[in-house]
Amino acid sequence: MILIPVKDLSKAKQRLATIAEQSWRTEFAQAMLADVLEQVASFGADDVSLVTSDSCALELTQRFGFDVIRDYSSHSETDAIDMATRECESRGIDTTLVIPGDIPLLSASEIQSIYENAPVTGSVLVPSHDKRGTNAALRRPASLFPLRFGNDSFMPHLSAAIATEKSCIILSLPGIALDIDTPDDLLRLAHSSGEKRSQILARQLTRSAPVETAFAQADDSSVVAKI
Repeated sequence: MILIPVKDLSKAKQRLATIAEQSWRTEFAQAMLADVLEQVASFGADDVSLVTSDSCALELTQRFGFDVIRDYSSHSETDAIDMATRECESRGIDTTLVIPGDIPLLSASEIQSIYENAPVTGSVLVPSHDKRGTNAALRRPASLFPLRFGNDSFMPHLSAAIATEKSCIILSLPGIALDIDTPDDLLRLAHSSGEKRSQILARQLTRSAPVETAFAQADDSSVVAKI
């Protein structure tokens, strides 16, 4: 089962608030999710569920023919996946692949690579481009170890996987690696090749004159020292 957790998109991408209004951030999050689901559909998995109660996400599940595991609490991605994992176990599903809805450069071939490299019993982890976060996690069996998402989730996930004493495969997949949270991430997306919905929106925003100063200020705020 591929599980895609989606929180309330009307409040999406708060870390981009310095460069974009909420209305744009919501539209952008919806575009990223559509880009992700398009590739998941192209991959052709039999079992795909969005873990969500967001209205736009629910509409997209109907468009792509995916299932829904309702996340009524909408508290956190971690809680949503815990709940969805238990649901999968109750259905007798032994493998889960968790991917987020904000990795718009995901490709069907990368999903295929995860499954091709997955051990019979064990896990596959795909880190974010900065090697801090976890942008895809396959577990077999489904509850092999708990997933705890956040900005620095990769090393805890790796430690948990190793502690199971089962095989753990780490894959570097550039499309999956780029999740969009910061202005720098947005620039990476805008400058990447392709014409996905989210890329078009990113380019429109980053090319607008009033935003150029905001991007520069956002970049400066992350600089500790210049020598």
